[in-house]
Amino acid sequence: MNKKTIILRSSWQIVNIGDIAHAPGVLALLETSLPEADVILWPSVDFSDEVLAMIRQRFPSLQVVKGSIGSDGIASNAELQAALDASQFLLHGPGPLLVAHEDVSAYINHWKKPFGVFGITYGGYNESDWPEVQRILSQASFLYFRDSISLARAISDGISCPLMQFGPDAAFAFDQRDDARALTFLANHELEEGKFLCCIARNRYTPFWKMKDVPFSEEKHAVNEAMKEQDHAALRQAIIEVVRQTSYKVLICPEDQSQMELGKELLLDQLPEDVRPHVVWRETFWLPDEALSVYVRSAGLFGTEMHSPIMCIGSGIPAIVCRWKEQTTKGYMWQDIGLGEWLFDMDKEEERRAVVPAVLGLVHNQEEARNKARAAKERVGELLQAMTVTLHEELNKRSGNEETKRMSDGGSTCYTH
Repeated sequence: MNKKTIILRSSWQIVNIGDIAHAPGVLALLETSLPEADVILWPSVDFSDEVLAMIRQRFPSLQVVKGSIGSDGIASNAELQAALDASQFLLHGPGPLLVAHEDVSAYINHWKKPFGVFGITYGGYNESDWPEVQRILSQASFLYFRDSISLARAISDGISCPLMQFGPDAAFAFDQRDDARALTFLANHELEEGKFLCCIARNRYTPFWKMKDVPFSEEKHAVNEAMKEQDHAALRQAIIEVVRQTSYKVLICPEDQSQMELGKELLLDQLPEDVRPHVVWRETFWLPDEALSVYVRSAGLFGTEMHSPIMCIGSGIPAIVCRWKEQTTKGYMWQDIGLGEWLFDMDKEEERRAVVPAVLGLVHNQEEARNKARAAKERVGELLQAMTVTLHEELNKRSGNEETKRMSDGGSTCYTH
């Protein structure tokens, strides 16, 4: 049987470690479950040499192609054209929606080959785009949604894909480490392994205008400003209580490039004088390999981000998720993997009040918290494995169809586009 080639359309942006972690998470899954397959990464335009270098530390032979497909079905460069021609399948990686719906549409229209989706949220498009996106989704070989609410909505909307199931975000499988850099950071800031918690603050709307060449949004900025105290008061109080009631320290760290400033403004700078010496503020952004190497040496993580908790649970580290209505439904995956007690809706006063006791619980009940995190990790691992089995079956089905076509054509196969 000929070696199979998969195009992995992923790596949407590099301004946060979650988007960076998606692709190597998928690669780690496929390395174990489909070692016979060649995987070519097709990232978005801002994919950087720094991120590529990080991924190639783990996957040194990874082929990467950039570019787009024109309306005539011709790729914008020879490398992408050759990769698309050689592929048997396009796999769309995790994301807040079907991020690359135009590329997927071009692939199935011009190459006439199948595609599937690993771990997206259902939502996010403008109303005018929905009919086309729903049409594309209904042509998938399989659709895995990273939260059960997305799955239910897709079913309710009449998406007719033959296999639609809950499937965790592949960032759970991210396993890259930069231990040397992490150990240096921890030593420089006197953070002892197992004796500190990590905390992440975020805005309701990500201020992309601070990180990318996009227009400033007065409306989103106004929401961020209006809600920032409500959204961070509980996190700040949790830091205070951890420091005053225990011997643990707290590391304020970022998930995206705007959050160093935010963490300083809303957390560090408003801490009492007796607390501040026991709190470390990370001033610079980091890549997910260094971040994970720090997280696995912590006692746990809490905050208003999603993918750092995902990376923690993927390594058996306790993680608390706080969310609000402006975010997608991805946070509800915590309920889907048995961590509903660690999910808090910051739009509800009673749940905001429950954040501090939950954070203290990570410290006071370390063994119980670790066991809960490990149980979630095991469940996620089983679900991720089932996703790769589905992909394997689709590839085998495609190979069988190609073999039949070769026999009927007298031994040759040709794709047109």
